[in-house]
Amino acid sequence: MILEKVDVVEDISKQDFQEKYFKKQKPLLIKNFASRWHAFDQWNFSYIREKAGEQEVPLYDNKPADASKSTDTPVTHMKMKDYIDTIKSRPSDLRIFFYIITDRLPELLKNFSYPDLGMKFFKRLPTLFFGGSEAHVLMHYDVDLGDFLHIHFEGKKRILLFDQKQSQFLYKVPLSVHTIYDIDYENPDYEKFPALQYAKGFEIFMEHGDALFIPGAFWHFNRYLEPGFSMSLRALPQKPKVFANMLYHVFIMRYTDKILRKMFKAKWVDFKQKWAYEKAQEILKKVSEK
Repeated sequence: MILEKVDVVEDISKQDFQEKYFKKQKPLLIKNFASRWHAFDQWNFSYIREKAGEQEVPLYDNKPADASKSTDTPVTHMKMKDYIDTIKSRPSDLRIFFYIITDRLPELLKNFSYPDLGMKFFKRLPTLFFGGSEAHVLMHYDVDLGDFLHIHFEGKKRILLFDQKQSQFLYKVPLSVHTIYDIDYENPDYEKFPALQYAKGFEIFMEHGDALFIPGAFWHFNRYLEPGFSMSLRALPQKPKVFANMLYHVFIMRYTDKILRKMFKAKWVDFKQKWAYEKAQEILKKVSEK
């Protein structure tokens, strides 16, 4: 893979952000972004454990979803306090996916402020994501195609970003928003997946309080290097063409895949994986012939 660094700033005006990054759909890392919040000192595991410790939360691991089950079926459940104690005390790949603050921990809404960057945030869905020191999230892009600001807390985190033009080199699985399960983006096997060598993207390392602007439909791979959690503030698509594409993703593509997965189970999953590999090989052949 061909990876470069994103632009990094300590602060940025709304005008500069809109002109240089939002309109150009270019990622940006804002260091220590959350430190300006009046309650920044409460964005840690201790606060979450105190306020939501008794809540039972669904947990996921690094393994692909069981083909015989829904893709959003958790591997287990645990009380929040026990989960936090677990990932802080030992290596773990357990993670919490899409913890909606408005529903689960509304008092946390008072502890941050939406940035004045010209983004129209969808305030119903500020969400948290947690992970242990061995947790990662499969390479994917978000089905709602929204732009979002991703703010990280506690331990360090590594993120890879690719725009949609790189899909042909990333082994995108048809009727889905993820790539082939077998790809290890930390140690890419270029012999098995040669097209990856042509994928051009960004590599970002995030620390406590950093914020990353991720443009809509960007592919992202998240790896927790240490136990930590992040909050995403989303902005739904505003352009009619992108909004229509979002509706297709959410209501047609996703449900078509769910139906076929339910009908054919592992056969459908295996078929898609093979299909993705063959498509990438075709692209690779064309690139090699140029």
